Amino acid sequence: MEALIPTYNRLPVAFARGEGAWLYDEQGHAYLDGVAGIAVCGLGHSHPAIARVVAEQAQTLVHTSNLYRVPLQERLAERLCAAAGMSAAFFCNSGAEANEAAIKLARRHAAALGVGAPQIVVADGAFHGRTLGALAATGNPAAHEGFAPLPEGFRRVPYGDADAVAAIDDDAVCAVLVEPIQGEGGVRIPPADYLARLRRICDERGWLLMLDEVQTGMGRTGTLFAFEQAGIRPDVLILAKALGNGLPIGACLAAAGCAGTLGPGSHGTTYGGNPLAARAALAVLDTLEREDVPAAAERAGEALRARLSEKLAGVEGVREIRGRGLMTGIELAGDASALPRRALDAGLLINVTAGNVVRLVPPLILDDDEIGQLADGVADLVRRHLAGA
Repeated sequence: MEALIPTYNRLPVAFARGEGAWLYDEQGHAYLDGVAGIAVCGLGHSHPAIARVVAEQAQTLVHTSNLYRVPLQERLAERLCAAAGMSAAFFCNSGAEANEAAIKLARRHAAALGVGAPQIVVADGAFHGRTLGALAATGNPAAHEGFAPLPEGFRRVPYGDADAVAAIDDDAVCAVLVEPIQGEGGVRIPPADYLARLRRICDERGWLLMLDEVQTGMGRTGTLFAFEQAGIRPDVLILAKALGNGLPIGACLAAAGCAGTLGPGSHGTTYGGNPLAARAALAVLDTLEREDVPAAAERAGEALRARLSEKLAGVEGVREIRGRGLMTGIELAGDASALPRRALDAGLLINVTAGNVVRLVPPLILDDDEIGQLADGVADLVRRHLAGA
């Protein structure tokens, strides 16, 4: 540990293997995974279909660079664009890089329209990544500390407040970048008409609507993409996390009106969309469709929140249990940062965000017994935490 730059407060456990919704430490102890690598392993650990194609591809061809055609990447782009109603994709390695591509696309799009010093509207509480551009778009001042000067060109508004976006009167604005549900910001769900209103505003002003679905995408909220539930379509869609079920891959998808904005030499990546990651992502898409995983995630999420609500009914200090699909937040009245360590002792993996929100983003393949175990275990932890026990 001493040889690692301490950018993480790591819990005292190391995992040796995983299977489905379970991880096993080096001593063989089992842990029910309520985190899924922060919403990455949507199909769980060691899913047979993903493991098989990754092994096959690793023995065939892993990487060639984007100096050459990558047929698997081309097939993945066609599949994702068809599913999302988009025209073209840029592949990279992470959500932060996908957001960087979106930010650059918006700025170049604005430059082509003659907009000087373009501004992108972003939201308080947002999280778009740790690279400098994505960090500047992120709406958490604590994450900015010590990193000034950050890139300029971001105009911040309250999350969920479409009126605040409509009130902007600035010819330099070129795009709106938001998450359909804020994950790192505390599993915050905006008003039901939020995305539709943003779509109308962007259409009226000629702005790009860019949706960061790094956490909500790939079936997490009950549909393949969360924007489908709002009856709209973005101009730019940002994906990562569960796209590769653990293989590093991110994507910035662009609609017809802006798909040609980034031309040769304007942006790039060495590893992004290589044959190994693209093959894994194609297998993820196949599995999500074949097993109708998004619909199962919706049912499982409703069952999880119903059980949590039943177990925590009347418990003082529980402000709200909220979520969509298998993305759930339990907001407490006080600090909850001690809970992940206590959960570890109980054989559960959970996460706390925004300081007081227990965030549950388990694999989407939880069965009924696992939903019950996760809900009962978390409810017991929360009860004891709030009771000071």
